[in-house]
Order: sequence, then C-alpha cells, then structure tokens
Amino acid sequence: MPKSSSPREAQRRRTRKAIVDATVGLLADGGRPSVAEIAAAAEVSRRTVYLYFPTLEHLLADAALEASRAYVDPSFEASDDVEERLEGLVRAVVGGFAETEELGRTIIRLTVGATRDAASGTPRRGYRRVEWIEKALEPVRESLPPERFELLVSALTLVLGWEAMIVLEDTRGLSAAEAEEVCVWSAQALLAAARP
Repeated sequence: MPKSSSPREAQRRRTRKAIVDATVGLLADGGRPSVAEIAAAAEVSRRTVYLYFPTLEHLLADAALEASRAYVDPSFEASDDVEERLEGLVRAVVGGFAETEELGRTIIRLTVGATRDAASGTPRRGYRRVEWIEKALEPVRESLPPERFELLVSALTLVLGWEAMIVLEDTRGLSAAEAEEVCVWSAQALLAAARP
C-alpha cells in the first residue's frame, strides 16, 4: 500500500497550486505580472513564491503550461497508425489555440532568446511538446535511424504549438481552422519525408 503524503506535503502542493493558479489568472489578462502581484493574488509572501519558483520566468512558463493542459490532452492509444496518431496530436495541440493564444503570446514574449537551463542543459520550455511528439511517433521509432528520428522530432516542433499558429495568423492572415490544416499538412509532409 502506498504511503500517504504528510500534511506538510499536502500543504506544499496546495501552496504551489495557489501560486500557479494565481499566475494563470493574471496571465489570462494578457499582462506580465510581477512576483508581488502573483504573491498578492495567491495570498502568500513574495518569499514563498521564490521558495517554489527560482525565477519569475520559470513560474510564468509553468503557469502557461498548466493553463494549456485544460485544452490539450493528446491521446494515442486509439491507433497504431502513425499518420493518425500524428494528426491527432497536431489537432489536440493547435485546436485550443483560440483559448490559449494570449497566454501563448505572453510566454513566447517572455522566453524568446532565453538560454538553456544552466543546471540541466535543457531548453526552458517545450519539454511536454517533445514528449508528445515522441509518443505519437512511437510506431516508426524502430524503423528510422536514431539521428533521422531525432531530426523528425525536431522538425515537428516547428509545426506544433503557439509559435506555428501565431506565424500563420500574423504573416498569412489565416483563421485558426485554416492554420490548423496547414499544421496537419506540414506534419504529415515531414513524416513522409523522414520515412524510408
């Protein structure tokens, strides 16, 4: 039987959730909240915010990901067909664009030019997107050389997410539905190009 969490651990989870939820609410208004504004909205001290999140950018990125979770929940168990899995992923990720556009623009504005996390050497955002892509591509992983598989995963990050939708909206004037179709087409074209 798993050990139940202590009251202290439960309180820590509630405090972290309160901070993230407050940040999500402030980001939804389209602004860049300060730590003081977030602390006030979460009813905690600024020191408490920094105990949970070492930087404001880290908190903002986590909050945006949390907010987008309500709109994106790709599921790949329904099919072993990689084309269907990939299309399902693209539609799940970009389908909620209208609801998360302002959050996406805010996070992009905050993280453009950000360096990799010095401690881990990993990018500051996008890890969930990469995991989803890898999971969608699982049926072809063994049939592609590892470097080709990694190249495909990297290429697909260009057509999934806020960045692709913003480019298509801002530079092509496409509606969200039109942009979604372009993203699906692009993902399928990249998959076809990568396969032997």
